[in-house]
Amino acid sequence: MADTHFGFTQVDEREKAAKVAAVFDSVASRYDIMNDFMSLGMHRLWKRFTLTVAHARPGEHILDLASGSGDLARGFAKQVGDSGQVVMTDINFAMLSRGRNRLLDEGVSLPAALCDAESLPFPDNSFDCVSLAFGLRNMTHKERALSEMQRVLKPGGRALVLEFSRIWEPLRPLYDAYSFNVIPKVGKWVAHDEASYQYLAESIRMHPDQETLKSMMEAAGLESVNWFNLSAGVVALHRGYKF
Repeated sequence: MADTHFGFTQVDEREKAAKVAAVFDSVASRYDIMNDFMSLGMHRLWKRFTLTVAHARPGEHILDLASGSGDLARGFAKQVGDSGQVVMTDINFAMLSRGRNRLLDEGVSLPAALCDAESLPFPDNSFDCVSLAFGLRNMTHKERALSEMQRVLKPGGRALVLEFSRIWEPLRPLYDAYSFNVIPKVGKWVAHDEASYQYLAESIRMHPDQETLKSMMEAAGLESVNWFNLSAGVVALHRGYKF
């Protein structure tokens, strides 16, 4: 039996997935509006930058892990066109359904798979690009998810991980005050769930910093890994390749 973290709390690692699922079951219906509140709309710019760095081309096959409400999947679909394919995945049914339905309402029909990023149901060498936005920190075995990303990539393919990271040190006190005093209260007001947003604030602090995540991606077999700090390191985009 091994323990892992659920925010600042230590739990049996066999319990974490269910606890994370409960968080996203609770917040799914207000997920998009809360993203705008929490990031002051900046999450849209972070995702737009990710799409730019991805360099997706017409005809490519893209796997979007932890698709959530489908922002990246929608952007990739425009880039790869009718000759390409974008597959949405999420471990949480409520989030995946919301994302897929949202895109269908916009006239975008993409295949969607309910699956665990730590054990993907896709063959080796299947995708030109695999993306993972704001999902890695919630996974029990991050190294397994990164290895799975590497496995399903085609040679020459790239992996993109967009995630909250280590902010520039002089801004940390202000950022901490906002994260722990404001975000849970906004969660209570908007999503009627203060505890879930307390967990989300804590999970950010438990996530590896930029250099550590780079090393983890390299250990998973990805090469030429680099990162881009966004908003003074509130978020970082890591990119690595499979050669």
